[in-house]
Amino acid sequence: MFDQNIFNVNPEIAIPETARIVFVADAFVEDYVGGAELTSQALIDVSPFEVFKIHSKDVTMKTLESGHQKYWIFGNFSSLDWKLIPAIITNMKYSVLEYDYKFCRYRSPEKCESIEKQKCNCHEEQQGKIISAFYHGSKSIWWMSEKQMELYHSRFPFLSQGRNTVLSSVFDENFFAHVATLRDKYKDSTRKGWIILGSTSWIKGYDEAIKWCEDNSKEYEVVWNVPYFELLEKLAQSEGLVFLPNGADTCPRLVIEAKLLGCKLQLNDNVQHKDELWFETEDMIDTESYLYAARENFWNGIKSDMGFDASISGYTTTLNCIKNGYPWKESITSLLGFCDEVCIADAGSTDGTWEELQKWAEEDDRIVIYQNKIDLEDPRFAVKSDGLMKALARSMCTKEFCWQMDADEIIHEDDYRKVKNLCAQFQNGLDLLAMPVIEYWGGPEKVRVDINPWKWRISRNKSNITHGPPAQLRRYDENGDLYCAKGTDSCDYIRNDNYQPIQFGTFYTDDVHNCRMAALQGDENAISQYQAWFNHITDILPSVHHFSWWDMERKIKNTRDHWSKFWGSMYNESIEDTPENNKMFDVSWSEVTESMIKERAEELSDKLGGWIWHQKWDGKTITPHVKLNKNLPAVMKNWVKN
Repeated sequence: MFDQNIFNVNPEIAIPETARIVFVADAFVEDYVGGAELTSQALIDVSPFEVFKIHSKDVTMKTLESGHQKYWIFGNFSSLDWKLIPAIITNMKYSVLEYDYKFCRYRSPEKCESIEKQKCNCHEEQQGKIISAFYHGSKSIWWMSEKQMELYHSRFPFLSQGRNTVLSSVFDENFFAHVATLRDKYKDSTRKGWIILGSTSWIKGYDEAIKWCEDNSKEYEVVWNVPYFELLEKLAQSEGLVFLPNGADTCPRLVIEAKLLGCKLQLNDNVQHKDELWFETEDMIDTESYLYAARENFWNGIKSDMGFDASISGYTTTLNCIKNGYPWKESITSLLGFCDEVCIADAGSTDGTWEELQKWAEEDDRIVIYQNKIDLEDPRFAVKSDGLMKALARSMCTKEFCWQMDADEIIHEDDYRKVKNLCAQFQNGLDLLAMPVIEYWGGPEKVRVDINPWKWRISRNKSNITHGPPAQLRRYDENGDLYCAKGTDSCDYIRNDNYQPIQFGTFYTDDVHNCRMAALQGDENAISQYQAWFNHITDILPSVHHFSWWDMERKIKNTRDHWSKFWGSMYNESIEDTPENNKMFDVSWSEVTESMIKERAEELSDKLGGWIWHQKWDGKTITPHVKLNKNLPAVMKNWVKN
């Protein structure tokens, strides 16, 4: 085992400590621009981990020891010292990205047969046995086509027992953008002539392509060593491509490029991917979508092979949580169920909350706390105690991903693993995701339909991401203090340099939104459909249970004591105690009695399924709700009883 230092030598090539992936290949794009090299680079460019590239000829026992704790990916490796393979199989974690047929001494059974004048039996010889053992020892094998995989499995049936994935050729972001540009540029042009790839290689079928064009009276152009983007330009203007290889070509990029650029295709069965569903479709979007997803699919698979668990910081804020009856301890406990640390920023609690946090942090080193006292008499206290406090809590986070929750939000124990898996599969190029929210109304029987069932929740821990009102909704009073225009609660995810919103991914589609809108109008069929969707989505995705409106009496009192003043501060509006400023009653808050609160709480729970208090309830309007099939989080059982 490597931890026993079996090599007992100093490394010749030191693999950086920061690198998580070692990528081995005979050549990279810096050396030679071929199909395999382009695919490898397209994957390396979007790796969620730092990648160290090394030529196969440079891999030694010493470099293996240097990188024994890394995850290795082997592309083409003909120059690898094969005496190293037993050590790799025994001691390394690795995957294979197979571009051709390395069990064959010619890397092509057809070429082998052509040269040796007999059927290729390399798989029965030493090379085939070494390669099959090497592939069998891998965590996963990534193939270029289904037929390529099937041919391997026919010769080495035991390989089918491992994790096999058909990847196909992979393209980078610039390629898709360039293809889109070329399609638009030549959309009205008349296509002329057929393209033939000039090659001296027997396997590429140059002579066969010439013959087909001449037999079918097709004008053609043979392209030799044309720069890549010039070749794409030619394809975008050509009628078609002729490609008739004499041996199995696992997934030739040229054919894919031609299809995406609108060329007719004359192919033979040696183009091994031509009959796969993603390629033979008439819908260009299907083909492009499949190819676009390849990079993400690959790295999600590698993460799984690595046993990768992303590190997560949970963060939240507190302010007099004991006094206000929040399930704040339950909320933090649920965060500790899946987070590596929980960062809590307290806004100056005076009810014992801060003291309880201090004690908890002493007992559990995963809890990180900080107090920033906010003057609640400050006219601008709302932004300072909410959005800016969230920004402070986020700045305390040290892990790879961040999960935000409020002190009355809980994540179900069944969803802990889902959050971990979500982080491990986080889409490249995406920094923020919205997750489902279960908004209870008056107890477990009702879940609100009247507000969006999502909230920004999980994000990459990048220094440019913070919380606050977005640029277009930022306002300043006569003292230069920040407040908000309507449209934000000051907690948006924004860039810290220009206050622009962070783009986010969501599960909430236009179709679902339209269904919810119809449900709000009382459409019984829409309510049923929305309820089915809601239960399904909260079952498959990690979802937050929000208990803000669970206890109506508590909520009404909190509105009286805090939230009315809070929203006045947030939007720079009058907070005088008048009937007009009281959205819950027809009298000023000072006239509201305990019995009135109890009566109104019962009425709201019974008659409504939710209400947004921008306006007073008329006492007649009924709002719909849906029912949740999922049990309450276990951590909430005592809080709910009390």
